Amino acid sequence: MQTATTYALDTTWRPLLKDLGIAPGNVLRRAGLPEDLFARPAIRLEAGDFHRFWSGFEAELDDTLFPLRLCQSIRSETFSPPLFAALCSPNFLVATQRIARYKSLVAPMRLSVQERGPQVTLRLAWLDEVPRPPRSLVVTELLFFVTLARLGTREDIHPRSVRTPEPPREAQAYQDFLGIPIVRGPQHEIVFDRADALRPFLTSNDSLWAAFEPELRTRLAELHASVTVGQRVRAALLEALPGGMAAMETVARKLAMSRRTLQRHLEAEGLTYTRLLQQTRHALARHYLENTTFPAAEIAFLIGFEEPNSFYRAFRDWTGQTPESLRRQTRLLPQTPGEPATHPALTDTPQAGHRP
Repeated sequence: MQTATTYALDTTWRPLLKDLGIAPGNVLRRAGLPEDLFARPAIRLEAGDFHRFWSGFEAELDDTLFPLRLCQSIRSETFSPPLFAALCSPNFLVATQRIARYKSLVAPMRLSVQERGPQVTLRLAWLDEVPRPPRSLVVTELLFFVTLARLGTREDIHPRSVRTPEPPREAQAYQDFLGIPIVRGPQHEIVFDRADALRPFLTSNDSLWAAFEPELRTRLAELHASVTVGQRVRAALLEALPGGMAAMETVARKLAMSRRTLQRHLEAEGLTYTRLLQQTRHALARHYLENTTFPAAEIAFLIGFEEPNSFYRAFRDWTGQTPESLRRQTRLLPQTPGEPATHPALTDTPQAGHRP
């Protein structure tokens, strides 16, 4: 029987809540989690619990700028294993590559790092199996990388751009921190100058990293062993769709297996690649229609269709209605105040490409 993936909640949270003047019990009660959670020697949460913990923390603090406060409270001497391991890196680029490899150990999300000419792009995505992450969590993750770059280099690093489907409302405060505004975009991403990404970290320590890495590799292998191939395919599709790379051969290569091996694993799980692709496209299409103002033609491209008419026909097959009718219907529904509108499936960050 498949067991749910869990994520470590490190010991940094206890002193952090104390520094912010928050009673841990209040956070746990708001989140519907056991009140003795922080008394346990090792804390691991399933994805839904992880998001509820974050929402409880947000509600208890009751500060619309708390992602800023949180990042400003991070110090290099704070012993958070992920932060400490990242600061051991020789530079920001290597640090983010290490975080990308091991992020899934501590959060239901995926980080990709892309080097393109004079810039380095970091893209965040959340698992499609879980509820949408709180908007404040997304913003905090984006701000964290700026904080990391500044801690490691002791320089006032500014990113080139920051995009997310639902930017925070307090635009000026975040612009003051980042040096640039957070703008609306189809994905959660932050872009740095390559020259800044290669600035030496003054905190670099190869010997400490060598001590950390073996345990991280072991934990990552154990985590991957518990994840189904279907989940891995959805994650790969979420990353690939906007680039039009949804062919089964392409996804199989990303998963380091042949097309035939991938097909065999999916059949063993009672799945087909075509069905997973349709489900992922459907979920992403609904997300963009319900939570953004992107025109349907642009959404068609973002979910891997080469032309809008193919998307319209597929959407009618999925839902029995047009994209525009779903959007109008959504606009008429009452919304919960403060409800986040971030990427649906993203965590591990799945995204896929054109019709195979």
